[in-house]
Amino acid sequence: MTRPVLTVDELKKTFKVGFTRKVVEAVRGISFQVEPGEIFGFLGPNGAGKTTTIKTIMDLIRPTSGRVEIFGKPPSDMDARLKVGYLPEQPYFYDYLKPAELLDFFGKLYGIGSAERKRRVDRLIERVGLGHARDRTLRRFSKGMLQRAGLAQALIGNPELVILDEPLSGLDPIGRKELKDVIANLRTEGKTVFFSSHILADIELLCDKIVIIDKGKMRFFGTVKDFLRTGRSEVEIVAAGVPEELLSRVASEGGTVDRFGNRVKLVVAGGKSRDLVNALLAGGADLEAVVPRSEGLEELFVRMAGKGEEVAR
Repeated sequence: MTRPVLTVDELKKTFKVGFTRKVVEAVRGISFQVEPGEIFGFLGPNGAGKTTTIKTIMDLIRPTSGRVEIFGKPPSDMDARLKVGYLPEQPYFYDYLKPAELLDFFGKLYGIGSAERKRRVDRLIERVGLGHARDRTLRRFSKGMLQRAGLAQALIGNPELVILDEPLSGLDPIGRKELKDVIANLRTEGKTVFFSSHILADIELLCDKIVIIDKGKMRFFGTVKDFLRTGRSEVEIVAAGVPEELLSRVASEGGTVDRFGNRVKLVVAGGKSRDLVNALLAGGADLEAVVPRSEGLEELFVRMAGKGEEVAR
């Protein structure tokens, strides 16, 4: 049985803020594991505790209680740290460095030899799409270009685990597509990726598993497919000439009715659609479309986070 790459067990973190030293619970007992070779998504609204959790995993702050292990060792262990590449949410680099100089600096920190360091620097600059800007200083980079440079520095040590805090933030659609390809390719190289994002379509496309937290609590841990199964299943029916009594019935049973002249669009729970279709046909309605639909990741996430719902794990 393979050992998890990352283990977070009952992690809690509190802060004291303001003159009154009010205690704020940023993370309230979350637990999950990341297995080798996974692309793992970390989701939550602003203020949910995502960055606090990532900083704790990286040993930048210490937990109030609970346990974090990277490759079976505490985050402070140097052997474990050398296997991790990290891109913070708001990276800061010295303005007057060029991309190759930045990556060369981080390569030296990893103890990479000169020849190998140059090879990796050249390859990574092209890989993240900065070949056209290799002679510019970072102070002339856009936010999206700095994100690319930050991803390259996270990869310079050839890490087994890559931790990315909002890596697609600030990128245009083309840049997002290119960096999504980079992240997907990391999995084919046998690496494990743990990243947070607000862009739910990217999470749905890339991730094997997700954790969702809200107000410091974990709401879901599992596969994207399992999460989507918890959503509502509905059927949209478009018809003309629908008797008024059927429209009243749909509304009274919690469905929605939208009128467009003689045509109506009815949305009902999936389990009620068969009886309604039969009743429409029996009542002489002219059916134009019957379309099943399920809540997408974004709809389900917004509903869950907005109501503080906890989804079964």
